[in-house]
Amino acid sequence: MSKLWGGRFTASTDSFTDHFHSSISFDQRMYKQDITGSIAHAAMLGKQGIIPMEDSLLLQKTLKEVLEDIDNGKISFDEKAEDIHMNIETILIERIGDVGKRLHTGRSRNDQVALDIRMYVKEEIKNIELLIKELMEVLNNLAKKHTETIMPGYTHLQRAQPITFAHHLLAYVEMFKRDYARLEDTYKRTNVMPLGSGALASTTYPLDRAFVTEQLGFDSYTLNSLDGVSDRDFCIELLSTLSIIMMHLSRFCEEIILWSSHEFKFVELSDAYSTGSSIMPQKKNPDMAELIRGKTGRVYGYLMGLLTTMKGLPLAYNKDMQEDKEGVFAAIDTLKMCLPVFTAMVDTMEVKKDTMYKATKGGFTNATDAADWLVKQGVPFRDAHEIIGKLVLYCINNNTNLDDLSLEEYQAISPVFNKTVYDAITVEKCVEARNVPGGPSKEYIASLIELNDNYLKTI
Repeated sequence: MSKLWGGRFTASTDSFTDHFHSSISFDQRMYKQDITGSIAHAAMLGKQGIIPMEDSLLLQKTLKEVLEDIDNGKISFDEKAEDIHMNIETILIERIGDVGKRLHTGRSRNDQVALDIRMYVKEEIKNIELLIKELMEVLNNLAKKHTETIMPGYTHLQRAQPITFAHHLLAYVEMFKRDYARLEDTYKRTNVMPLGSGALASTTYPLDRAFVTEQLGFDSYTLNSLDGVSDRDFCIELLSTLSIIMMHLSRFCEEIILWSSHEFKFVELSDAYSTGSSIMPQKKNPDMAELIRGKTGRVYGYLMGLLTTMKGLPLAYNKDMQEDKEGVFAAIDTLKMCLPVFTAMVDTMEVKKDTMYKATKGGFTNATDAADWLVKQGVPFRDAHEIIGKLVLYCINNNTNLDDLSLEEYQAISPVFNKTVYDAITVEKCVEARNVPGGPSKEYIASLIELNDNYLKTI
């Protein structure tokens, strides 16, 4: 087939060049966006009298027919037509002849692809937001069931202070709320219409860019034609946001992997989200969590790849920018695959309340509360810290816990101690005493769950 750009060439491209140069294998997924953008462009060309109105109407009608035929699997794309834009235009010309050749008036593939990828990203951001919202709903609802499920909180992966499982779950809700906000911000900067930028210097035709902007549901149009065709910040920003989401999923997966181990036994994953071993019959492996953790690195790679691609490009469009799409598409696909699996895995896992509670009894998770009790008796905090440190060392040497020491043993370290210390250092009291905004007390957690419920109704 002859190239639509082949006028100045005297020889055909090599077949391998066609294959190397072509992007139809991956950009064909933007056919709806390409055709929708072309319909708006054709309508504007007719409205402005740039092409005859009857030609504009025929273009719009035929483009809708082509879209329907692609949806129904009646059209195959041709690698020799290079990309989705040229494939659609070629099909159009085959169907309506010279009228099809009028469609590209006043535009370039440079601003056309910039439009398509923005439209595609906008749609996928909304799809991902729905998945993030579903995950937050699952976590918030799970937290409602575990406001009194006490577990150890950790620093350095060492038992630190008692919290509740609800408190832990809601920490991730906060992360995903930020992720949702980042997606919203990315959407705002993506929602700018570049068509009309031309190849780089706009066009001499009297385009109505505001009309196309309105037709395609954008908030505004780009203000500089050079930037309009060369900007991929929104793709980089999306990849950055997706990377952060994957990082949050990966952190949670790491904890689930630990919690489901024999050493922790805090949770048991559903058989539906676990696998076995080909040789060890006893094994129940958290492979879904491990795969999500592993795929996180892949998404990071797409971000670094596009940053590296863009870092040395002079204005305006360069063919290097064709490399933006595969990474963006793959990152979106990866996250959209991980989120539903993760959400279902968490929603179906069994929480071992008793094991979590027993774990708070070891590791001196109530030591800080013992120090706080001394402070409330008038002991300076640094002195209290040292006293409790000595008590912990005594317990370690005698294989016991703070809860099990006699009052005489307490008073041998400091005469300030009296029997009220025992009530202050129960794990239940340790949790409930932290009734400050951000803390693990049942009262505060209930208020946060309600706040999240209200927030989820607004997004």
